[in-house]
Amino acid sequence: MTDLIMANWRKSSHSGSGNNCVEVATNVPGLVAVRDSKDRSGPVLAFTPSEWSAFIAGVKSDEFTI
Repeated sequence: MTDLIMANWRKSSHSGSGNNCVEVATNVPGLVAVRDSKDRSGPVLAFTPSEWSAFIAGVKSDEFTI
């Protein structure tokens, strides 16, 4: 796994002041990292930028609506 020590984590402005969200780091070359904001030292999911873009496109087009 890539060293994430310099990852710049951010969360959506739609999250408000709560801690029930995910944080995303996009400043790591070749990867987009995602973690649970409640467990910052816990596991991290890693995606390629193209995988992340496809996921975001799916969210925007309601592909995952149940």
